[in-house]
Amino acid sequence: MIAVKINVDAGVIMQKISFLLLGTSLSLVPQTLSAAECAVTDCSLLGYTDSACPGSGLKCPFGEGWYCGGGAAEDCIKLGYDKSCTGTGESGSGETCNGKYQSCTCDSSYQYTCSGTGYSGGSGTACGGKYTACTCASGYEWKDGTCQKQVLNGAQGELYYCNGKVVGVKTSSMNFYLALHDLGQLNWDDANSQCPSYAFCSNIKGTLPTLEQLLSIYNNKSRVNTLLATYGGTKITENYYWSSTYGYSLSGYYAIVNMSNGSAYSHGSNNLYYVRPVLTSW
Repeated sequence: MIAVKINVDAGVIMQKISFLLLGTSLSLVPQTLSAAECAVTDCSLLGYTDSACPGSGLKCPFGEGWYCGGGAAEDCIKLGYDKSCTGTGESGSGETCNGKYQSCTCDSSYQYTCSGTGYSGGSGTACGGKYTACTCASGYEWKDGTCQKQVLNGAQGELYYCNGKVVGVKTSSMNFYLALHDLGQLNWDDANSQCPSYAFCSNIKGTLPTLEQLLSIYNNKSRVNTLLATYGGTKITENYYWSSTYGYSLSGYYAIVNMSNGSAYSHGSNNLYYVRPVLTSW
């Protein structure tokens, strides 16, 4: 009787040990209770949050979903599942393993590499080496998804532009621009009527220069001629030019300037002299 009692007690003890070990192992993985034993059958809520597991892993008994815990996490990394894909504009691509991806995809708005002529870099944060927009180098502007050469208009320092083309020049000490070419040799009346009709750009019209403006052109002639030659203009002729100034030294006459020496005179309106329109306001 005593021997029997010892055997029975040993069996009970082994049952209890087995139960404790089973409880310990179950506590380390997601619960695998059947639907009849547990009302929760949502795989993700039960811890089966991976879409696949390389090598080892537990599949959810109620549907799709895997648990890649324990040593399987290292297997995931070895197989390239090492990306979280949580950066700006990123999302995971394909299956997960231990919550990581093999590759990430970027939002479709990240489509610009921002490199090449006219580019100075990306705008904002990159995703996969691409940006949603680019910053452009000086002289370029971001337009229609590219850095395009700027189409300049109006006053830009020593140059005056019309639709990207230089149409007038000046020096830093001049407060007006002069046209790239003479209108030829005209009498004063024709000079005075044609200059206001001369278009630097669209409705931006010129005027016949004053005596002071002609003298300023002479005093800056070297730089002016350099700019004219650079941008396809005609250099100032070493001859007389009409001004709009009336009665400079003689009543009833208009002032002219000799561009070879800067001398100013007055002549009658019927004489033929060179004419260069200027732009005084813009």
